[in-house]
Amino acid sequence: MKRNLTVLLTTGALVGALSAGLTFARAQSTNPVTPPAGAGAAPTAAIKRHPAIFRAIGALQSAKRDMENAGHDFGGHKKEALEACNKAIAQLELVLKNDKE
Repeated sequence: MKRNLTVLLTTGALVGALSAGLTFARAQSTNPVTPPAGAGAAPTAAIKRHPAIFRAIGALQSAKRDMENAGHDFGGHKKEALEACNKAIAQLELVLKNDKE
């Protein structure tokens, strides 16, 4: 039960962070899409076709940095949240890398 609650809270936090990041990114839609660090494997065409996915990678990387630099462990959820960020970033990078036009 405790594990299910942890997963649910972590997932909710990630979805909230992504939603906030994407909402903010849409408000600045006049800015060109710039690659987040580590996304060099994704072809430029895929990035242009899927800017929201690309921005989500950046938002996850930013959230990960914030958690890594925090002076506490978020009630014991930090490790799992960092692992979830890493998995999500890896999957989204694979999505962009394997995008077929």
